[in-house]
Amino acid sequence: MSTVTIAPTGALLVDGSPHFPIVLSNGPPPDGSEPGGRNGLAEVVAAGVSFVRTGMADWNLSGIGPQLAAQRRLLDAAAAHGLRAWLWLGNVPNLPPHVPGRPPSPQEQLLARIADGLQGHPGLGVYKGVDEPRNPFRGDNWIRPAGLIRAYERLRQLDGTHPLVITQAPIGTVAQLSPYRKAFDITGADAYPVSYPPGAHTSTANRDISVVGDVTRKMIKAAGAKPVWMTLQIAWSGVAPSKQRPSVVPRFPTLQAERFMAYQAIVSGARGLVFFGGHLTQVAAPRDAAAGWNWTFWNEVLRPLVAELTSAAVAPALVSPNAKAAVKPSTTDVELVVRDDATFLYVIAVRRKGTTNVVAFTGLPKKIASGEVLNEYVQKPLPPPIGAGRQVFRTVGVANGRFEDWFAPHDARVYRFRR
Repeated sequence: MSTVTIAPTGALLVDGSPHFPIVLSNGPPPDGSEPGGRNGLAEVVAAGVSFVRTGMADWNLSGIGPQLAAQRRLLDAAAAHGLRAWLWLGNVPNLPPHVPGRPPSPQEQLLARIADGLQGHPGLGVYKGVDEPRNPFRGDNWIRPAGLIRAYERLRQLDGTHPLVITQAPIGTVAQLSPYRKAFDITGADAYPVSYPPGAHTSTANRDISVVGDVTRKMIKAAGAKPVWMTLQIAWSGVAPSKQRPSVVPRFPTLQAERFMAYQAIVSGARGLVFFGGHLTQVAAPRDAAAGWNWTFWNEVLRPLVAELTSAAVAPALVSPNAKAAVKPSTTDVELVVRDDATFLYVIAVRRKGTTNVVAFTGLPKKIASGEVLNEYVQKPLPPPIGAGRQVFRTVGVANGRFEDWFAPHDARVYRFRR
């Protein structure tokens, strides 16, 4: 059994090691294959995915035995590939008040059966609580915090080694979401801005993909000092035709858009990323639908992004604490965060809008003379008689704590400066 806790920085600690979770919700079928014939879970793990969502919406006491057995099989498959599960508890973690002298409610009994039955499995990573409890579209049926807080406190008594994550809808206010702080270890929101018309999911004045940063910052405020994981788009119901909405046009993020949204979420404070909708086969190509997962999107968009985020160069920046260095851009439409792992300073910067021009950054330590732009390569000549070049990261010069670089809207860059 792994012990999963949270570092003071907000990074996830798995058996004491800092970790930036990359979650698929849902992942590919555990016994399925990608188009080349490789096991689907082996394929996503090779790129850097570390969590897949399991669990279910409709747990019940009468069927709990078979349900637990089915979940153990999913956890077995995840653990066999080095993955951990984000186990959805459905609506179970919403408990009524306990009445002294009376036995626990059926809901509390069910929560105990799940925790007792699965907490010792090495494939369990974290729990997923009630989905979008403060979604305004629930009307008067939105889920009040009190029952979730009771469930959280009971779950911590049953299993103190696996955190609970609650994902909210993107359209609540800070005042509406803050009362949930005592109901989770980690929170976040889903934000799916790529649709026709744009921005239908987030329902704000900002219809651009940069709304992801707006929602992330809101969730940081709502969470208090607790970490935030953001859920980003592969696909969602708003881009899936149905009998009720047959005219809906499927639309997916491009690699540039997905990459921008991922880095903007990180810049805005996210300490984990979830990618939702690969399992929605109604918007997948026929071969992908038959395989049970959107492998076309994986190959064209998500695999290169996940590989970059989990690369040896970038990964340390995602788990490091924020730095004391006050680096500032010369324009307000560039957003950034500075991280420090004692060997390097990292500047992660994105441009949400504006024009394409050179942006200046100031505030680096004066002793730094140059930096690298991670995952942007150039050819460096080798001396004769070898002749051929080798790929190295593109560099930027630094003078008096200042450097410059080109930025276009939706560009995202990770800079590394040796201390």
